[in-house]
Amino acid sequence: MKEILEATGYTHIPVIIGPTASGKSALAMELCRQTGGELICCDSMQIYKGMDIGTAKDSREEMLEVPHHMTDIVEPGTDYSVNDYVTEVLKVIPEILNRGKLPVLCGGTGQYVKALCTGMDLSDHRVSDDLIDELTREYEEKGIDDLYSRLEKADPEAAAKIHKNNTRRVIRALAVCMTFDKNFTQMSREAVKGAEYPFKLFQIDWDRSILYDRINKRVDLMIEDGLVDEVRRLYDSGVNTKSTCFQAIGYKEFAMYLKGDISLDDAVYEIKLRSRHYAKRQLTWFRYMEDINMLKPEAMEEMLRKILLQIS
Repeated sequence: MKEILEATGYTHIPVIIGPTASGKSALAMELCRQTGGELICCDSMQIYKGMDIGTAKDSREEMLEVPHHMTDIVEPGTDYSVNDYVTEVLKVIPEILNRGKLPVLCGGTGQYVKALCTGMDLSDHRVSDDLIDELTREYEEKGIDDLYSRLEKADPEAAAKIHKNNTRRVIRALAVCMTFDKNFTQMSREAVKGAEYPFKLFQIDWDRSILYDRINKRVDLMIEDGLVDEVRRLYDSGVNTKSTCFQAIGYKEFAMYLKGDISLDDAVYEIKLRSRHYAKRQLTWFRYMEDINMLKPEAMEEMLRKILLQIS
């Protein structure tokens, strides 16, 4: 595949990563315009259909202008694993290369990026559907606290990396611990086989206070654009509010508002707070990834110039 990649005129596949509201999507879009590339999404919530505003998807016009992949691929309420994502992306990349186009990956889901860029093979992590169903029923009946405590005892390192509200990952990591002699963290380390393509990572390096201000402003803009109505449509469609898609920031809080559990002002406050906390966790996750090229948040042309120098 190296020869096919070089036929596009580039030596590396760029991966634009970073926390929420950092401007990575705009940078990736402009990079696609400059190179004639196609965009591959690395976001665990943008995979869901109908969740557009709250997940900050590119506009329909932008998707028509630049081909997008791994966006709007599953129905809300559907379970979708990291292994599912990597398996599909490794089909998409050669299809793009065979068209003579450059794949440009972009997103903030660290698990997706790490699994792809380290070549993690998670196929041996499969656990029985019966066990997943059993743990899911336990969560629905009793909440996540007991399951999370069990994960902390079985695999403290995994528990430290997985937020308690990420119920799907908590359940899956605990199921792995219950199924195999090794815990989830040990198996994840052993699953690293090496990347199938020469990826190169780039991250816009914002000052923390400026990033948080960008987050607050983006939440306000999402609400102006109709986020409450988008959540109401999802809520009225009958999707289980305990499913993965409803754990997305913005959807969980506004679902609580629609149920009358909290006020609108409290929902907005929680969305901004959770978004800032999420950005902090993203920054921590990426800090432990190797060989990330940090970009100063300067003029778009200058950031593009630096990326093109690195991948040519």
